Amino acid sequence: MEFSKAANAPIGQSLIAPRGQPAIPVQFYPTQYGIEGSNHIAEIPIPGLGAPVLQYVYGNTRSLSMDLYFDTYEEGLDVRVEFTDKIYALLNVDSKTHVAPICDISWGGFNFTGVLDHVSGQFTLFAADGTPVRATLKVIFKQFVELKVLVRANPTQSSDHRKTRVVQAGDRIDLIAGQEYGDAGNWRPIAEANNLSDPRRLEPGQSLIIPAIANA
Repeated sequence: MEFSKAANAPIGQSLIAPRGQPAIPVQFYPTQYGIEGSNHIAEIPIPGLGAPVLQYVYGNTRSLSMDLYFDTYEEGLDVRVEFTDKIYALLNVDSKTHVAPICDISWGGFNFTGVLDHVSGQFTLFAADGTPVRATLKVIFKQFVELKVLVRANPTQSSDHRKTRVVQAGDRIDLIAGQEYGDAGNWRPIAEANNLSDPRRLEPGQSLIIPAIANA
């Protein structure tokens, strides 16, 4: 596989930027990457039919896979210290947040936000003292999308099914009921479904369950 040299950067330029941490430089940009996505579809057998009925259940997380190539032979440096250890460290769980770092990955107009799920490395060249100076890492990132973004982008639109809605600035529960049910007086089912002690106080960004009601 051929790799293109990162321009104007003796020790590389940013490709992977963990949030809250220094960006990780690379020497070579990958020449290809893979994006994998799928849906979970349930097969429901119906007696008398020649094939099962298919029902969408949920969407699976997308994943990004690519190879990262590192070479410090000319500089005489340990490729682990300069590059690969920083990639492996993305698997570590932060003691404060209890999750691995969220990473923004971008180059050439491509952008992906995810968490490192898998890394496999091969060290293929060594200095006279055994120090590794060349390595290839195969990495897989799982896509990360904030819950409120998912809810906003993929609301359930059917009025006879329960759905969720993210509260926006200026929203009131009666206004939401009017928009969802066509009757502002139907705010009580929303308050009850979300256990709202004070329905008059809604916080922007709050996720509300909008239950189905018979007269919607």
